Amino acid sequence: MRVALVHDYLTQRGGAERVVLSMLKAFPRAPLYTSLYEAGGTFPEFASADIRPLPVNRIGPLRRHHRWALPLLAPVFSRCRVEADVVLCSSSGWAHGVPVDGRKVVYCYAPARWLYQTRRYVGDGRPLLSVALGAAKPWLTRWDQRAARSADCYLTSSRAVAAHIGQVYGIHAALLPPPHNVAPDAEQAPVPGIEPGFLLCVSRLLAYKNVDAVVAAVSGTADRLVVVGQGPERGRLEARCPANVRFLGGVSDAELRWLYAQCAGLVAASYEDYGLTPLEAAAFGKPSCVLRLGGFLDTVVAGQTGIFFDEPTGPQIRAGLEELRSARFSPALLRQHADGFSEDRFVEALRRHVLPDRVPGQAAYG
Repeated sequence: MRVALVHDYLTQRGGAERVVLSMLKAFPRAPLYTSLYEAGGTFPEFASADIRPLPVNRIGPLRRHHRWALPLLAPVFSRCRVEADVVLCSSSGWAHGVPVDGRKVVYCYAPARWLYQTRRYVGDGRPLLSVALGAAKPWLTRWDQRAARSADCYLTSSRAVAAHIGQVYGIHAALLPPPHNVAPDAEQAPVPGIEPGFLLCVSRLLAYKNVDAVVAAVSGTADRLVVVGQGPERGRLEARCPANVRFLGGVSDAELRWLYAQCAGLVAASYEDYGLTPLEAAAFGKPSCVLRLGGFLDTVVAGQTGIFFDEPTGPQIRAGLEELRSARFSPALLRQHADGFSEDRFVEALRRHVLPDRVPGQAAYG
């Protein structure tokens, strides 16, 4: 059985890209098709994979600023026919549109936010992108609906996304939570100038991640906040940054492990389809303070692995952090919770979904 993988773009270090690395462990010989591949912008582990970028990858500025390419990617993927017995599409908006010769399985992180949650995705600071997406929205929506109907099977990460897929596409998506890929026992690299006991926020710096609300929550308090992540909102956020907040941008995996190990807890206020970072924190025995919404409802257990707040506002987050400080959490229980979302479990379940007729113990997948 020939398996091929397709992913939207490999230009950043995010949760979806970590899931693709796990997919490659499930199907190690599968080629990986993608629109844009910027090796320096994403995880170094992709260097050993059979990456097959599409022709649009020749345009250097788009590799460095993939959001400029958003209106172009529908026709790009529509012209990419993938020849394989099974094609596994890792998609939050584009990859599911590839024509295939065999069976198509879509792992959907969310129906395209730029179509169905445009204002939340774009925010108020990028009017040109809003205008461009607004003009193209009717045609892109028709394309997206056709692409969704071309799949033989839909998989997704959380109950919230499964419900949204049903609402937008009328498709039932099987639930397959992604794994966390942090290894608490692996090498750690200290980050200079940061003392243990800080609050940690790991997030892309986009409008819908609500990092500005997290910063507002700790402003004027004794809490120290460390923010890890890149994105177009960074300049605006750093311009208003109080003295007790530090933005690190991108960090290595070894530095991220050290930050998780040394933090007092994680805080996340984003509109998240899947709550990955609380699992990463739990793997180090650290609790989380998160928004009671979306994917966090699947990965945080109130009072056992974290605390919920109800709105992504400074006062609500501050109250949640006060509750986090006063609560007692068991590091052993936190680690046990994270173990339930292991990569081995994900890989085996993914193989069963992608190749349901494969008999366990047969030749290697992919």
